[in-house]
Amino acid sequence: MRYRAFKDQVRQHGVVLPVRGAIVTFEMPMPKSWSKKKKAEYLDEYHRQVPDVDNLFKALADAIYEDDSAICDVRIRKIWAEVGAVVIEY
Repeated sequence: MRYRAFKDQVRQHGVVLPVRGAIVTFEMPMPKSWSKKKKAEYLDEYHRQVPDVDNLFKALADAIYEDDSAICDVRIRKIWAEVGAVVIEY
């Protein structure tokens, strides 16, 4: 269900992903239960938990392209952030 909602949201916002040269950053929201100290410690650090980066990217590519086999060059990362987001640079 969340996968379908994510795809709908990506399409609604008209997200563009070039087939080469993109840098995609998944900003994963920190749990509200974390202390301010822990949030400050983890801000912008690599997120090493599930979901896997390949699953996140696959959902993004599926939402944008009918046939995502044309994507040939992309850098993907996921980091901790205050608010969740997907940032695409190209």
